[in-house]
Amino acid sequence: MGAGSGGHTGGGTGGASTTSGGASGSPAGTGGGGGSGGATGSGGATGSGGASAASGGAPGSGGLAASGGTSGGGAGRAGSGGAPASGGVPGSGGRGMSGGANGSGGAAAGGRLGGAGISGGGGAGGRPGAGGGGAVASGGMPGSGGASGSCTPPDASPLVGWAAMSGGTTGGGSASPMTVTTLAAFTSAVGGTDPGVVIVKGVLAAGSVRVGSNKTIIGVCGAEIHGHLEVNGSSNVIIRNIKIVGYGVGNCALDPGYDSSVGCSSGDDAVTVQKSTHVWFDHCDISDGTDGNLDITNGSDLVTVSWTKFHYSPRTDNSGDDSTGASGHRYSNLVGGSDSATGDDGKLNVTWHHDWWSDNVVERQPRVRFGKNHLFNNLWSSSTSNYCVRAGVKAQILIESSIFTGVKSPQEFNSSDDQKTANITAGSSNVYTNTSGTKDTGGGGPAYTAAGYTFTADPTTGLEAAVRAGAGPH
Repeated sequence: MGAGSGGHTGGGTGGASTTSGGASGSPAGTGGGGGSGGATGSGGATGSGGASAASGGAPGSGGLAASGGTSGGGAGRAGSGGAPASGGVPGSGGRGMSGGANGSGGAAAGGRLGGAGISGGGGAGGRPGAGGGGAVASGGMPGSGGASGSCTPPDASPLVGWAAMSGGTTGGGSASPMTVTTLAAFTSAVGGTDPGVVIVKGVLAAGSVRVGSNKTIIGVCGAEIHGHLEVNGSSNVIIRNIKIVGYGVGNCALDPGYDSSVGCSSGDDAVTVQKSTHVWFDHCDISDGTDGNLDITNGSDLVTVSWTKFHYSPRTDNSGDDSTGASGHRYSNLVGGSDSATGDDGKLNVTWHHDWWSDNVVERQPRVRFGKNHLFNNLWSSSTSNYCVRAGVKAQILIESSIFTGVKSPQEFNSSDDQKTANITAGSSNVYTNTSGTKDTGGGGPAYTAAGYTFTADPTTGLEAAVRAGAGPH
């Protein structure tokens, strides 16, 4: 749970903007799978990926189509794209399955886009399956499009931002993947400090799990974690392509730690990051934390949150001395838990890009103390918002190339006292549509300065559609 009160408090989603392509000789992204056609035949075999090369890599062969049955079947998966690092030919996309005898009715899902090399082209998108008429996913940004619920782990977005600094964030690295399907197995797999790559398959029972250092957690097959996920005293952690649902779905009293004399703030966050460094969340869907959705506190540092969606189910908070009434304590992202935590000064540096603060978020999108927080290419669209981004004591915030639509107070200071030490920079690259309230800038503290990492912000034209389509698990 969040460490302290947020004062009046304040935390989007989508595919990552890259500073450069993949390294020379690195493989391109895989081609997307075709949509289901008509039959119940089994999916086709995966095609082998083409070799990547420093110059002129050969394309990968496409995945074979599944044979059609009598009433619909799964599409063959695409072969790996063989995008070379310099000027090679992209791998061919997987072929869609042919429709069965009664193969009408299966709209084809869009194929995933291949990732870019430094100069080479990405793998070609998969063609739609016959019998449906779905189009291949559009858009050229990594992370957009893609089929939800795939049992093949998708490629990560390129790592951009604070988590890329000081050696970067590699998680479990090349450790042999371990697939888990139960809460007990997951809890065991993510503990300790040994490098580990943990594949979460399906929906786990609710519980509280602590994640150790040097871990990569990847969701497949519609993976969901319920309850509370804690990264505490850990370093080098990657969590991606997974849905995380807190205890407080529609009712904070569902949380085992709920105290009616306090209210919703007595319960757990969906995700808490404390005393941890080098943490990266990518393509996650995080919702219904009893206290917050994703809080970053207690000296945590070097965090990137990319292509992630935050939202809540409707609820109220009518009990306790910290009651927020109709707002339901739907306060998504707290960065820095207390004004008195002066040891946080110079830490709590977070990059938020291609994130989406969506339905029923009221405050903390995010609400920041002490740290440098860089927000670019994000989307805010919650019509129930009191405010979106809030700067507290000594916060340095930069907001650029982002979209605010139908929200209240896109950016503001927590108080006149906090304004003396905080600073908000929000340039003309942001788009404000049907907003009301404050759009504060300036402040008595130092302005956000370049963090030392490079990035390229996407233009805002078409950005809202790209974030809506690309945020969350694929």
